[in-house]
Amino acid sequence: MTAVFTRIVLRYLAAALVARGFLGADDASAIAADPDIAMAIEVGLGAAIAAVAEGWHWLTLKIKER
Repeated sequence: MTAVFTRIVLRYLAAALVARGFLGADDASAIAADPDIAMAIEVGLGAAIAAVAEGWHWLTLKIKER
C-alpha cells in the first residue's frame, strides 16, 4: 500500500518539476514509473519518520529530567 502512495506522490512531484521547467516530460515519467526510485523514497521516508519519533522520545526524556 505504501508503494501506491509513493507512486502517487512521485507523479505529483514530477508534474510540479515539469511545470517549473526543472525536468522534461520524459524524465518525469521515468521517475514516476521507476520502482527503484519509489523504494528509495519509501526507505528515506521510513528513516525520517523513525528519526522524528526517536527525537521526540529523546526530547521528552530531557524535559522530564529537569
